[in-house]
Parts: sequence; structure tokens; C-alpha cells
Amino acid sequence: MTKAAPFAEIWRGPFLESVHSGHAVICDETGQIVEAWGDPDLVILPRSSSKMIQALPLVTSGAADKAGLGTEHLALACASHNGAAIHTDRVGAWLDTLDLAEDAFRCGPQWPDDDAARHGLIRAHAAPCQIHNNCSGKHSGFLTLAKHLGAGPEYIDPAHPVQQACLSAFEEATQETSPGYGIDGCSAPNFASTLHGMARAMAHFAAAPEGSPQTRLHQAMRLHPELVAGEGRACTELMRATNGTVALKTGAEGFYIAILPEQKLGIALKAACGTTRAAECAIAALLVRLGALDAQHPATLNRMNAPILNRRDVVTGILKPAQTLLQ
Repeated sequence: MTKAAPFAEIWRGPFLESVHSGHAVICDETGQIVEAWGDPDLVILPRSSSKMIQALPLVTSGAADKAGLGTEHLALACASHNGAAIHTDRVGAWLDTLDLAEDAFRCGPQWPDDDAARHGLIRAHAAPCQIHNNCSGKHSGFLTLAKHLGAGPEYIDPAHPVQQACLSAFEEATQETSPGYGIDGCSAPNFASTLHGMARAMAHFAAAPEGSPQTRLHQAMRLHPELVAGEGRACTELMRATNGTVALKTGAEGFYIAILPEQKLGIALKAACGTTRAAECAIAALLVRLGALDAQHPATLNRMNAPILNRRDVVTGILKPAQTLLQ
């Protein structure tokens, strides 16, 4: 296996204290590698970065149109949201249109990352429910597809028609036969591919024609960045910083993708250490490299060349991308 490449550096004063390494691939519309760092053939689990692929059967089957889903629904189907009211209110209303209750979900409850929502639950001495789960939008999409297919309630079973449709969409998008799956944090199967396969899939989304299912999904993400993640999150802030020209999606354990329709490019990257700060720094650096993101935008500076503060708000160091990502 090709060795992981330097991604991000932590400097404390004049000393290089830590280095994060990883693997990254940029693909063009033909699926060919434009640039790569580390091992393009690394087998990975894309985690939540694959949500727009998991949402493809919702659109291609006709289920989304039959259910009257709009761009906000499609953005939520691709989201790892904060559990803020703008997310949970919409997911709850979506469930109502399906004549289903929260117990139809199979994602499990989760404390919201949104401060107001979390504090509100604590003040009310209430527990979070499954609607607060960051994947509840994706699971709403699964339920919509299951209803459309007339399939049973256990939609997270790998053998269920919903997940079989997701597998077919995943293999078609990556142009690979998946070697298997892991179970994600929301209990749904997460199919594996090579890093090149995921970058190829994102380039396929980027180059898809207007009105295609792929374009409808990445357009929804770009139209509603606040629904894809939430305030303070890199996906939301960096999509806003690109003026909606790029769709971005994080995944657990240091994964990230980018869809660049104007350049018909796709990016997939994996921080070898699995840390979010390394993945966010690397994706920001690659977007700057490609001219899709302003290096001086505040959202960029929060992830790349970001000051490290101590508990007295004294600047003690800096997180910056490795030069190999910028040159």
C-alpha cells in the first residue's frame, strides 16, 4: 500500500508538534485521477460522505416525486444535521406526510449537537428521540422509499429492498463491486469502495446533466447548506464560502467529499488518523488549490491556518495544511 501523505501540521511556536496524514483523490468527469496523495486504491468506508449516493434510489425510483419532496427534503436526505429546530421540525413534518411516527425510525436517539436544542431538552428534563439523530433525514428518505416499494419496516437490513437499491446505486456510482459493508452509527449498512471509486462517484455527480437525480441532490445540498449540517459546521460554512458552487459532505473517521459541478471534478479524502480537524483542513486546502475557495475567507481560516487557543484565549499554535496539498 502506498504510504499516507502529509495532510495537516500542528505548529506550537517554532516547533512542528504533530502531523496528520491521509489519502486523497481528485477525479475528472471521465473518472480518471487528476491528482492523488497517498493510496488511491485504499479500501475505505465513506460513512456519511456517501449519503447522496444512498439518496439516489429515493429519486431514481420516483418515490421522491410521488411523495412531493422538495429541495429541503433532498438536502436533509443527504444531511448529518445538528438536531436544531430547523432540522427536527422538518423531519417531523416529513414523517407526518408518511403517516408514520418517530418509532418507525431505526437510527436510534441522539443528543443534538445544536446548543439551543440540547439545552432545551435538559431544561425540560426530556430525553432526545430518534428525530434528533443526525441521520434522521437520511432515514426519512429510506422510509419514503420503503413505502414506495411496498417493503417491510426493517429498512436497515442489508437484505431489505431499500438497502439493495442503495448497494446497486453505490456500485454503479463508484463503478466498482463493493467488497462488503460495515454498520454505520445510525445502524444502516455502509458499503465499502476504494478511495478512487468514491472520487469517481463524486465526479459522476459533478458532471451529471441538469435535471438528473445526481444534480437534483447536489443542487439541494448547495441550496440549503444549513440543512446539510448546521451553524458552526464545516460543511455548512464552507459551502456558503464557495457561494453555493460546491457541495461538501463530511463522514465519520476523517472522511470528506466534494462535488464541483463547474469544474466537473470530484474529491474524496480520508485522514488516516480518523480526526475531523485533519479532514477539514485537507478539504479546505484542496478547494483552495482548485480555485473554488478563497484562502482568506473566515470559514477557510477556521479550518486551514487556524489559530490554536489555550484556555486564556492565548494563541499557542496553528493548524495548517501540508505544503504538498497546496503546491
